[in-house]
Amino acid sequence: MAIKKQTAPAARPARIRLTGPQRHAFWGSFGGWAMDGFSWTIPGLVLAPTLTALLPAAGITPTPENIGWYGQISAAIFLLGWGCAFIWGPIADRFGRKPAMMASILMYGVFTALAGFATNIWEWNICRFLAAIGVGGEWAMAGTLLAEAMPERVRARLGGAMHSAGYFGVLTISAVYLLFGPALGWRGMFFIGGIPALAVFLMRRTTPEPERWQADTSSRKARSFWQPVTEVLSPPYRARTIGNLLLLMVCVIGLWAGATYVPTAMTTLATEAGYSHDTTVHLASLSSMTVAVCTIVGCFAVPRLADRIGRRGALASLYGLMIVGTVGAYGIAYPMHSIGLTFTFLPVLGLGGASFAVFTIWLPEQYPTRMRATAFALATTLSRWFAAAGTFLIGYGIHATGSLTIPLTLTAVVFVIGIGLVRLAPETRGNTLPT
Repeated sequence: MAIKKQTAPAARPARIRLTGPQRHAFWGSFGGWAMDGFSWTIPGLVLAPTLTALLPAAGITPTPENIGWYGQISAAIFLLGWGCAFIWGPIADRFGRKPAMMASILMYGVFTALAGFATNIWEWNICRFLAAIGVGGEWAMAGTLLAEAMPERVRARLGGAMHSAGYFGVLTISAVYLLFGPALGWRGMFFIGGIPALAVFLMRRTTPEPERWQADTSSRKARSFWQPVTEVLSPPYRARTIGNLLLLMVCVIGLWAGATYVPTAMTTLATEAGYSHDTTVHLASLSSMTVAVCTIVGCFAVPRLADRIGRRGALASLYGLMIVGTVGAYGIAYPMHSIGLTFTFLPVLGLGGASFAVFTIWLPEQYPTRMRATAFALATTLSRWFAAAGTFLIGYGIHATGSLTIPLTLTAVVFVIGIGLVRLAPETRGNTLPT
């Protein structure tokens, strides 16, 4: 009788324990991106009351159509400011990820608070433009710092976790608006948006500079300030940079048209239904919180999805969810004036919004250390310039049709195109971070 040989069970990979500096790098990146989400959400929450207060100073009647039109103009101006944030990339590649990240946080904190002092829509838009330059730099700085500081085996997983931080910020400020919105008013909400500026002093003491960047000292001194920009836009990196720009344009147009307009759509539906001001504020907050919670879930799922079906497949899948969520929320529920049905589609919209988390993992894998922050910043900021044109067209559509329905529903077409464009960026599943 043959004796069967017993095979030893496969050993589980040892659990990775982060060092003190690595933990500080994670929480510094997480905190910075959370505060970014905190700040970028405020205008969406209080857009209707803000423009209702500021438009008359410019001789404009604050009708729903005018609020939609000038709100979209403000969104386009914000995107133009975000596009200017590409400057943080060369700054981070030359002077360090940490100082660039802190400076971007300080900038968006200060100008978000100053927006609360605006007496007309033009002052408000100037503050929003300058705040956007800070907001736009934070994602690239935090994503680059985290990717370079984390052990390879947990880099993608912690990248997804870090990206969820932005939506924890969304959730936090939405809860503040839910509980205290009627008392604070729109000005009070913008004043609260200045809190991130104070956090810079804590981050200065605790967040370390990645060793990868520090090891590049001699090479960095030999390069000009603008050389990383030149390299990113030259072969062999030019094609993937253009591909990333196009894919991020898809994300931005969809985010601004979909998730950002959720509170405004809910405010309109609640007002039409005859709800009180306080109830309307609560429903707008709950709608934003619903999207944020589901996006957080999506961010934690993205690393596993990206490792299973690849970075391209994960992005295409999330674009598909955005198609369903956008058509359902704006093409079906909104014209039916159904608050309940709108809430049914908001989780799908939220899960699809995690498409940005794919880039937190994917972009650092496509470029070496010497140009990584510049490449990340260029892709995530210049895409806002191109998307601003699309956002302006959406605003015109809202103004022309007198409704959110058709313009926002049509943004689903952008995601259909996006699914066809995912092959423009290289598949990096299984690759280590390039040096």
